[in-house]
Amino acid sequence: MSRKHIIVVGHAALDYVYQVEALPTSGTKLRATAHATSGGGMAANAAAAIARLGGDVSLWARIGDDAAGGIIRQQLRQAGVGTSHVRAFEHASSATAAVIVDKRGERLVISEDDREFPLSADWLPVSSVETAHAVLSDLTWLEGTVAAFQAARDRGIPTIVDVDLNAGPLFDKVIGLADYAIFSAPAFRKLVHGSSDEDRLARLVQSGIRHAGVTLGGHGYRWMSRDGEHGHQPAFRVHVVDTTGAGDAFHGAFAWGVANGLPDRDCVRIASAVAALSCTGLGARARLPTEDELNAFLAERR
Repeated sequence: MSRKHIIVVGHAALDYVYQVEALPTSGTKLRATAHATSGGGMAANAAAAIARLGGDVSLWARIGDDAAGGIIRQQLRQAGVGTSHVRAFEHASSATAAVIVDKRGERLVISEDDREFPLSADWLPVSSVETAHAVLSDLTWLEGTVAAFQAARDRGIPTIVDVDLNAGPLFDKVIGLADYAIFSAPAFRKLVHGSSDEDRLARLVQSGIRHAGVTLGGHGYRWMSRDGEHGHQPAFRVHVVDTTGAGDAFHGAFAWGVANGLPDRDCVRIASAVAALSCTGLGARARLPTEDELNAFLAERR
């Protein structure tokens, strides 16, 4: 596919990932069987997934002017993500996380975010949104998201929002600017009223959302579109090493599909495949697939 430009707004972090035999149930000492220092953060991981697929992607994010921030920026560049608008702020600490992963791929995440980052988005080049074919946000930075989404809405550029439990009251402030809303299961059932998942999806579509969906982990993805389409995409079965960043990979790949003008059903299948493949390596970005690897994986499972 051609290199469509995609803007991703939100969180960038540095993950310290440790693989152990089993997650502890009480205070103890454990020896890791493997370790990785990996770029992290929901938006940053999604951007890395897009770049790996061959997309032209720019990340709009805030980091600290510190050692961790330097590694975050370096790893983004190595992944092929544009970092011109990843801004390092003095006297702020970059986000970091310790990720403990057991042999089944289940994880314990201990994260730290600096609450002193400036909120203003007046330094973002919102006029450059006109060069994008899609804009994705993880809702961790309300001001940046609203600025980018409003500019995209004014220019008819599709917007995709990743809604997790961290969204909270931000959800109501952004949902009116979103074309595609993809929820984690806990956020979906907390933030959207309804008697069933189908009822919740229908309410979102009736409110003006072009596509609404919910990620269900190993149970796949359920979705509905304004065009009357709906479906359930089962999760692809793979050997799971680490589930960290699987949802981020899903959102990035979905945005890549939207930017390339693919039908919803194809975007969903591609996103599910990329999320599954991302679980086969240690760290959120170790096994993100190229477009050729994605196509080969899907061809085997057609």
